[in-house]
Amino acid sequence: MVVLSCDPNDLEGSMRLIEELTCNAGRIQEEVLQEILERNSGTEYLQGFLRGRSSSEQFKKQVPVVDYDRVKPYIDRLANGEPSQIISTEPILELLTSSGTSGGKPKMMPSTAEELDRKTFFYNILIPVMNRYVEGLEEGKSMYLLFVKPEINTPSGLPARPVLTSYYKSRHFRNRPFNRFNVYTSPDEAILCSDSKQSMFCQLLCGLVQRNDVLRVGAVFASAFLRTVKFLEEHWRELCANIRAGQISDWITDGPCREAISSRVLARPNPALADLIEAECGREAWEGIVRRLWPRTKYVDVIVTGSMAQYIPLLEFYGGGLPLVSTMYGSSECYLGINLRPLDRPADVSYTLLPNMAHFEFLQVVDDRTDADVECTCDLKVVDLVDVEVGCYYELVVTTFTGLYRYRVGDILKVTGFQNAAPQFRFVHRRNVVLSVDSDKTNEEDLLRAVTRAKHLLEPLGWLLTEYSSYADSASIPGHYVLFWELRTTVGSSDNDGVPLDSAVMENCCAAVEASLDAVYRRCRNRDRSVGPLEIRVVRAGAFDALMDYCVSRGSSVNQYKTPRCIKSPEAIRLLDEVVVGRFFSRKVPFWDPCDPSSSS
Repeated sequence: MVVLSCDPNDLEGSMRLIEELTCNAGRIQEEVLQEILERNSGTEYLQGFLRGRSSSEQFKKQVPVVDYDRVKPYIDRLANGEPSQIISTEPILELLTSSGTSGGKPKMMPSTAEELDRKTFFYNILIPVMNRYVEGLEEGKSMYLLFVKPEINTPSGLPARPVLTSYYKSRHFRNRPFNRFNVYTSPDEAILCSDSKQSMFCQLLCGLVQRNDVLRVGAVFASAFLRTVKFLEEHWRELCANIRAGQISDWITDGPCREAISSRVLARPNPALADLIEAECGREAWEGIVRRLWPRTKYVDVIVTGSMAQYIPLLEFYGGGLPLVSTMYGSSECYLGINLRPLDRPADVSYTLLPNMAHFEFLQVVDDRTDADVECTCDLKVVDLVDVEVGCYYELVVTTFTGLYRYRVGDILKVTGFQNAAPQFRFVHRRNVVLSVDSDKTNEEDLLRAVTRAKHLLEPLGWLLTEYSSYADSASIPGHYVLFWELRTTVGSSDNDGVPLDSAVMENCCAAVEASLDAVYRRCRNRDRSVGPLEIRVVRAGAFDALMDYCVSRGSSVNQYKTPRCIKSPEAIRLLDEVVVGRFFSRKVPFWDPCDPSSSS
């Protein structure tokens, strides 16, 4: 199958292409798998299972569904200089690193030149979908905050870098044709600046100078966009000084970035604009600041599904009611699906997997708690893309053009419906991102649900929960869950330092989290006493920025960083523990019904 192309300026043609892909999802999936096998059945990896046979039936019968541990030896061999042919007949040109916060282990995925063509197709087809729902996007610009991370070289010389850094540094991005529907406020030099602080400062500066042209704002993940808003909160005076003087700060030392901003953005002083921005940013409350600074903005484009749903209240607070739009679903393994109803509420977002991007299979799991946590998959039902059932939960398995075969991505998805013959999925959570002390097992979505209910107790008092993470403290007997919470006030100072927290309210928050967790956890607390009272540790403002800096220093990408909802690193736990300003424990034993069948071991 030739890599499809999509002209984002041809809206009608692009929508016809989506219709063709979704109507013929089954046939296209068969063609994708057959092409992958025709190319790669002779590779060392597949030859060990297929022994010269390359039919799709033999592939599904003989090739096992695998985790990263089964793939890693081949990736290590590539990194150490062995030829691409051990997994792919197409040359592996780079290794794509995961965010480093999913499942606790950094991973590297193979990538080829052709895969960049697929990513370009994917990005191009997103644009016509948005234009169906939001008119006039060609009349202005996009303030998207995009970042790169310095790459590393493996012993063989193959670069290893995050998937987004790979794309932004590629010719596909740098030499992209003009698209009137997607013009960025940031010059490429600011996006490609490897110093994230300089890049963020310069991209914000560009967005502020061009504020009247901005029709949409965003970043890849909600957390990255909110980090940028917080950066603005801390640096708006300096940004205004730059605009007023028509000169960029001396500490911006990245040559290409500085030259681009000085010559193309800060062409002359603009004291009137600086006064206007100062007046807005100088207000005591920052509610609606995005809409006030960029008054023509139509929506905020960020991923707010999965663990990013935590940020919805804060995005609504800063956005002043702007729609929150999650357009795409992708991973380091491959790009996957698009949101065909982008203006749906975040809770209703579903992604349609594009059948030409890879071959998709699904491990059926009993529910979102996932039987697929087990290592052996021989007894688990595996179904093709078009054979999934609405309402069922599955773990995604991919076979890619780049050398991954029946690989468990680790995402748990729920089927919500179909677009023609193509199923639509809601992202539920990552496999194996859980808290556990005894027989309890709390996944990412359960934790988010419990925290969301508990934090409502704080909101009438003028507090917002801005970040959270957790770990299972096994140093105490019995062990217990610890939640780190970072709070801010909705008016006045954003710091919680020195501001007294009502102990009774915080203890009620602890109890509310416990009451919202599942029956097994509540049984462990109530009957077995194998889990101790849940603890909330409130940390100083900026603690989670420090955590991100730590994770980035250990190899995570600024652009792909997602706050880990469960921390396993002793160093990361220590970092947060050092800035705790209040500790609170649940004083109530959560209710447990022994007749509830879901609470059995």
